Order: sequence, then C-alpha cells, then structure tokens
Amino acid sequence: MWTSKDVYYVSGSTALLAEDMGQALLCQFQEISFHEEKLPFIKTTAAAEKALAHILEQSGGRRPLVFCTILDSQIRKIFDSPEVEFFDVFGRLLDQLEICLESKALRVPGSSRAIDDMTLAKRVEAIHFSIEHDDGTRTREYDEAEVILLGVSRSGKTPVSVYLATHMGIKAANFPLTTDDLNSYELPPEIIRNRKKVVGLTSTPQLLHKIREQRYSGSSYASIATCANELNQAKQIFLKYSIPVVGTDGKSIEETAVQVTQLVDIPKKQWRSIL
Repeated sequence: MWTSKDVYYVSGSTALLAEDMGQALLCQFQEISFHEEKLPFIKTTAAAEKALAHILEQSGGRRPLVFCTILDSQIRKIFDSPEVEFFDVFGRLLDQLEICLESKALRVPGSSRAIDDMTLAKRVEAIHFSIEHDDGTRTREYDEAEVILLGVSRSGKTPVSVYLATHMGIKAANFPLTTDDLNSYELPPEIIRNRKKVVGLTSTPQLLHKIREQRYSGSSYASIATCANELNQAKQIFLKYSIPVVGTDGKSIEETAVQVTQLVDIPKKQWRSIL
C-alpha cells in the first residue's frame, strides 16, 4: 500500500474544479499522505508537454495521480501517459450527456467560473469590507454588511469572514464577544438592529482550549473551564436574541461558510456566480 502520493490538478482554466473533485475523492484515504500541486491555464500542447515533464521529474517514477479538467482532446491526451495515473474528471460524462440530451456541449474551459468586471468588483469590495470590519471594528457601518459573525475569541470568525468575502463575494463583518458582552448578556445596538444578518459561531470547550493553547499555553484564557464558561455564556446570548448558530468543530471553513449563507438566506445565485 502507498503511504504517500504526488497529486497534480491540471486544467485549461483555474484548476479549482479539478482540485475540488480530486480532494473530494482523496479524503477517503486518510492513511495516505498526498503532496498536491495545481497546474492551471494549460491552453496549448507545448504547455501541456512542459507540465507533464515537470510532473514526471518531480514524481521520480512514482506514478503520480493526475486529475484533469482540460476539454481540448489534443491537449488532454498528452497527460494520459503510461507513467501517471490519469483521471479525466469530465471524461465520458460529457459524451454521455451529449447523447442523452441530443446536444453538443460547449467544451469551453472555465465557463462556469468566468468572472466579469462587475463580479470581480463585487469580490474586491467584499474583501475590503471584511478586512475593515474584522474583530469588531467600525461597527457603525454594520448596516452595510450582508453577514455579521458573532462568537467568542478564537471561534473561527475571521477565517470564515475572509472565505465569505474572497470566495463568495459576501460583505462579512465579525464581532468578538468580550468579557463585558458575556457578563452583561447584552449586544451593541448596531448588531441588534441587524439581527437578521447575524450568525453565531460556536465550538466545543476541548477544541477551543486546543486552539487557544497554541498561542497562550497554560493561561487562564486557554483553560478548559474558561472556554466552557464563555461558550455557555455565548449560547445564552444567542438564545436571548434568537440568533442562529453554526458549530465549527469538525467542519471545514467552506462547510461553515455555506451553512452561514443558508441561515441568513443569501440566494445561492448571488454567490455561485462568484465561485
């Protein structure tokens, strides 16, 4: 059995789809270590040959895995080499769809991920907003937010905010529940009046303790007792204001972000066009 494998995601566009599909499959093999690399925007046979040479040199004859979403058959077949394990993500699926739909597929690379100027501008604006409204700053501008994340320190607010902005083009602010907030069980008026946009993030005391210990080892702040108490106080605040909650333990940032958008009812069409 292999203990490690080199994995390459090759594409005529961003390689995000190849990576998504490959990782969705490879995560089923937890005992194997995978060394991954994206090779995007391969649009010519010369670029494909150069990329394959790089793959073979890097992998040293260890039969790397190649996940491919290249639609041009001439370019794609270059990677279908006996020296690699080749996985054509589209493969026969498009052929089958053409037959059953009695229509020809576009076979245009990256058509589902194309970004026009307006979409790109929205993403950039969302990223700036997320940075400027991180960790409770500029709360007076929360009326402009599309999502406001609430939680105790180190509950995952910032990474989820950044993901919402960079991958979904959503203006996300995040607000830390401090000792004053937790002890008073009160929220600022800027959050209360935007309650429909607010989602609480929570975790388990054990996971929160582990995360806090990494930076403040042995501190009262990182103790299990403090973590458990703060999470319980936050829970009471969420209940008081009827704020929906997402548990971050055991979830990826992507999973948490999608759950957040579902809870604040952001239309999928709005953020899928960004992805």
